[in-house]
Amino acid sequence: MVTTIPQTPNTPIQSVLIVGNYCHDVLLQGGAVVAETLGGAASFISNVLTGLSVSFHLTSKVGVDFKYPVNHDPIVVPTSKTTVFHAYFDQGYSENAHQDRVLKRVEVCDPINPSDLPDRKFDFGMAVGVGGEILPETLERMVEICDAVFVDIQALIRAFDENGTVKLVRLKESGFYHLLPRLKFLKASSDEALFMEVEEVRQWCCVVVTHGKDGCEVYWKDGEMKIAPFGANQIDPTGAGDSFLGGFVGGLVHGLVVPDAVLVGNFFGSLTVAHIGLPKFDLRLLQRIKEEVQTRKVQGTCWLERRDDEASFTKPAGHDEFHASLSSSKLVSAAGHEEFHASLSSSKLVSAECRRDLPRSPGSVEQVIRPQYKGQQKFLLNSVYDKSN
Repeated sequence: MVTTIPQTPNTPIQSVLIVGNYCHDVLLQGGAVVAETLGGAASFISNVLTGLSVSFHLTSKVGVDFKYPVNHDPIVVPTSKTTVFHAYFDQGYSENAHQDRVLKRVEVCDPINPSDLPDRKFDFGMAVGVGGEILPETLERMVEICDAVFVDIQALIRAFDENGTVKLVRLKESGFYHLLPRLKFLKASSDEALFMEVEEVRQWCCVVVTHGKDGCEVYWKDGEMKIAPFGANQIDPTGAGDSFLGGFVGGLVHGLVVPDAVLVGNFFGSLTVAHIGLPKFDLRLLQRIKEEVQTRKVQGTCWLERRDDEASFTKPAGHDEFHASLSSSKLVSAAGHEEFHASLSSSKLVSAECRRDLPRSPGSVEQVIRPQYKGQQKFLLNSVYDKSN
């Protein structure tokens, strides 16, 4: 049903359960399709966790029309279609919708039931539905099998009108409110946070509110703090909050305290907005980030053992230096990437000059042969990791 990353000496032993459906995302502007990509919070989060070498199990449902190759196979529902979202970037602000785009759910797959979840224990659980696929009873089952559950509020408060347009309902009216005391973290964007009483919710679980280019704020019962952002050239905001949550949980799995782990979340959110759809992470950048994280981890303990300790929410010494190191890694990677492409362009020019002297053959027509799949059709995508640098 699903696969997991094989355990190796370098793979963290802590486990993560991700629950949420894969989607087909269609981005439109000016009435035209700009891009069609793999979507769903699960795809962005698994992308980040894989990049951070975090082992996880993913429970996701799709229809027989699912068209993207993925490393963690979903449950295929023979009688259903894959959830499809259309994102309109030129329709302005819509009531209860995202200010940067209007989202419409045009197809919906089956919900994820408690019986779809694996019968085993996990250290971390992530409820990250986007199309109404997370049921209250499914979230209740997650808190039973996971030591700490992280929830994106969009899985709880999204509703859809007769045209499929995304609307938001108040958290108290969502049918999930009674489960808040059993959650560890609730993540919301600044727009979504308007649909809950942060001061009340923080008494039961930690609340993280993201503010895009302005970073984020963390609220818990006895305090709050702001975490600095990272500069980014925004192209497409889709998945930024999902990548943030993946980086945040990934940092905790690696042993970071909450402020440092949130920095990692902000970092991956900033990387994501610079891409259309699912981002391609540079492999050397990922290696540098993992090295930085390893130097910051708290020796000899894991976050789960000190999760209720006030110290786990306190910015540790060197927090600002950690931010600077992550920023530096990003700049070095960008410079190296530009250098590579400049070299590649130069090579292409030389190659073109050489080809001018070669005799042309009537049969020298470049062809692309696409692999054929038995059963459900899939379209090949480029790797989500960029090996050019």
